[in-house]
Amino acid sequence: MYTINTVSELYIVATPIGNLGDMTFRAVEILKSVDVVAAEDTRHTLQLLNHFEIRKPLVSCRAQNEQFASEKIIKLLDEGQKVAYASDAGTPGISDPGAVLAGLARKAGHSVIPIPGASAFAALASVAGTGGKTLIFEGFLSPKPGRRKSRVKELLETGDAVILYESPFRIVKLLADIADIESSRRVVVGRELTKLHEEITEGTAQEVFEDYSSRQKILGEFAVFISGNKNIKISEESSDKIREARYDDKQDFRG
Repeated sequence: MYTINTVSELYIVATPIGNLGDMTFRAVEILKSVDVVAAEDTRHTLQLLNHFEIRKPLVSCRAQNEQFASEKIIKLLDEGQKVAYASDAGTPGISDPGAVLAGLARKAGHSVIPIPGASAFAALASVAGTGGKTLIFEGFLSPKPGRRKSRVKELLETGDAVILYESPFRIVKLLADIADIESSRRVVVGRELTKLHEEITEGTAQEVFEDYSSRQKILGEFAVFISGNKNIKISEESSDKIREARYDDKQDFRG
């Protein structure tokens, strides 16, 4: 339980994932207006604030200490201070810290206000092309090979489109898992999205795996789009039913 002295505002602020030009006007104005900026990495966020000539006190709230740090931030809100939270890049709470803080602040009676902006998930989805009606965002999978491959298999079996995040150290292993399970599934890989060396690669799972496995050096951050195949399955099932119906009609006619 928290003793609330004043209802205040917590702003969840999305920041660029690589290109500072993607910072929104509203995000800059909010960061200028608050009393305190909470950050996943204060050193990283300090660079962002300096770029926009913003001077604010910074407090740390990382994944490793999010519960403890969030409780301290709630006390600032209780005192009537307005707080903005920014993760290292993109939208807090999406494969980044922020969800615990947002939940606790709302439970304590404070307003939690989204300041939307950049997200690697949305950026890749916007250029990946069609993948079906449903899109599953899974984020980072387990680094353990067995668990990772098992989860990839489960996701592919849904027939829906999927977006995953992966590090440069495991991207080839992830692509190998996808190709091993369903080599013909369409895959789009976004590397270093919005940054200087942005690269988007598309092909079958096997083709994209062969591309990346042949590279001598792999750098950057990755988002991976796996196209859904549910529409194909539905079309095949519908065709089968039509063929069955036509056959039954002929049987009835002959009878």
